[in-house]
Amino acid sequence: MTLLIFTIAFARGQTPTDALMMPSKNICILLNYDAGQFDRYWEGENLRRNETIATVHRTTILPMAAVGIFDDLNFYIGLPYVKTKSSEPNGGRFEGAKGFQDLLFALKYRALEKSMGSGRLSLFTTVGYSTPATNYLSDYMPYSLGFGAPEFSLRGIAQYQLDNGFYVRGMAAHLWRGYTEAERDYYYNGGSYYTALMDVPNAWNFEAVLGKWFMNNTLKIEFNYTALKSTSGDNIRAYNAAQPTNKVKFDRLGVSVQYYSPDLKGLGIVGYYNNVVNGMNTAKISNVGLGLTYQFNFIKNTNNEQDAQ
Repeated sequence: MTLLIFTIAFARGQTPTDALMMPSKNICILLNYDAGQFDRYWEGENLRRNETIATVHRTTILPMAAVGIFDDLNFYIGLPYVKTKSSEPNGGRFEGAKGFQDLLFALKYRALEKSMGSGRLSLFTTVGYSTPATNYLSDYMPYSLGFGAPEFSLRGIAQYQLDNGFYVRGMAAHLWRGYTEAERDYYYNGGSYYTALMDVPNAWNFEAVLGKWFMNNTLKIEFNYTALKSTSGDNIRAYNAAQPTNKVKFDRLGVSVQYYSPDLKGLGIVGYYNNVVNGMNTAKISNVGLGLTYQFNFIKNTNNEQDAQ
């Protein structure tokens, strides 16, 4: 049993964590499919196998929209549907779960875009909020759909892109999390707690990206490193299930490819692979994803507006 990574693995492109912006009066619709699996997890810092439940599979379908309110201000909304299961029968002791996870909102603001040397520097900030969309059971590791707690996030993003298409990007975020309610009235977290409310630890989130645009800016390839570290919490106790109060840490490596069709205007495709290479109280999970994007102008200029211009 282990604590899963509940951070949404966003498809790369027009998301709250990247350096792309939707133009004013434009919208981009994303439909993303993500499949992850693991058969090992870290109990504290000790890597061990899932002897009882074998391989755990986690599937996420994420519809999301990015809306260009202004050229420098974008709004995002998404609602993931998650399904979890074990690959082998376990005597009926454990069943997977499925349902809608957390409703996600975010605003991204481009604070600076400036030519520097042979490239361009861009600075962004993102504020986000998520809250459980359904009354799913959060204290059901490793099959739970999510933490079951509200989360407020604040991100800073910086990117420097050279004129030849190469770019580097860095992101740092702090995640403030609330309480989740378990279906029990006692749990242990460095001491005895006689309550159903569990305090989900806050966390720091970091990302470093190296990428390049090809084929007249229609193809983008990125290599990324992502890290998360809780600011408090306890370890999974030996031979016990994980719980939302655990202190989670992980390092993840990934690659993504995104292509915008020059013939089918507005249509794009994105694919990615991620693998957790180091962690604490979390799954050694790998996941692949494939998404489709469609961008269009949702407010057409009137003749009067065109004449005025």
